[in-house]
Amino acid sequence: MQQDEIIIRKGIVHILDGELGYPVFSEEELELTPQINDFFREHIYKLLSGDELKKCRFSEEEPSEVYEQVKQFSEERLVEASKDFAQALYDLMNANIAIPSGDLAVVTFQVKSEPYLALLKLNYKQSYVHMTTQEASGNVNQIICYQSTLPAAGTKLSEAVLIQMRDFSVQVMEKKYEVNGTKTNYLSELYLKCKAAMSSKSRLAVVTKAVEQVNRKHFAEEPVRQLEAKNIFRQEIEQNGGALQVEKLSEKIYGDVPEIREEFDNKMKKYHMEKAEVTLQSEKTAKKFEKQYLKTDTGIEINIPMEQYQDVNQVEFITNPDGTISVIIKNINKISAR
Repeated sequence: MQQDEIIIRKGIVHILDGELGYPVFSEEELELTPQINDFFREHIYKLLSGDELKKCRFSEEEPSEVYEQVKQFSEERLVEASKDFAQALYDLMNANIAIPSGDLAVVTFQVKSEPYLALLKLNYKQSYVHMTTQEASGNVNQIICYQSTLPAAGTKLSEAVLIQMRDFSVQVMEKKYEVNGTKTNYLSELYLKCKAAMSSKSRLAVVTKAVEQVNRKHFAEEPVRQLEAKNIFRQEIEQNGGALQVEKLSEKIYGDVPEIREEFDNKMKKYHMEKAEVTLQSEKTAKKFEKQYLKTDTGIEINIPMEQYQDVNQVEFITNPDGTISVIIKNINKISAR
């Protein structure tokens, strides 16, 4: 998906500042100037093209207030419908002071003719600007702190809901905040009342952590084996267009040692991921597999790009008779100090 495929249709913003004690509703839609269009388009693109969104669905058995509002939503009554979304969110915020204040932008948009509804929580941030006043002595410049500025277009929102209006499927970006003394994903669990799955980024983290744990336990004295596991991650992601099949990964890394493979598979079963496919949208998420980082017990650190790690004409690992390891870096024309 390209950013220009996102078409912003309508938008409105409501102020949900906890210090005021009440929400400030807008009675008119936003004027979608080119700058405002770009602002929302960039935020939505960053959400959709990243790997932090979590998929969830509304429950038909226990429908939420927001779900009922979504089912009745129409662009023609955006102003009134958006107030309902904002009021429900503000009620939660007002009852739980740990949830940060912000503006709620309710935006309709489309991607390849598919209609979406976005609930973008623009949490306030602190920023500084200069201000000039005229005094008897002339211009006086001061620095002023604003407590309620909105996130810049280049940043990624930490809280947002994207709803596909054809089937009401939901994607959520959220953070945990304290609710009744417990850190809670209030946006999915309390506001939407839907069960959210782990994001692709979190699922990848579960797999990589399990591999690291198994390798530390069984291959602590075999660093080359540990390095090869990371190389297999990279190959699988590249060869499958960003998709990582856990079952296939398990076979490639541990297929020659059935008992160790079973141990890894059992770790995956705890998360119901033993046959899962982790699909990545962002190249940035997979970037951690592009290089091998090595550190010796003598304090030497080596950073090897994967292309060179795979080429024996560039790098070679040799296990010596006494059990020590030699790393040979070959065909170097120039070395620069940093």
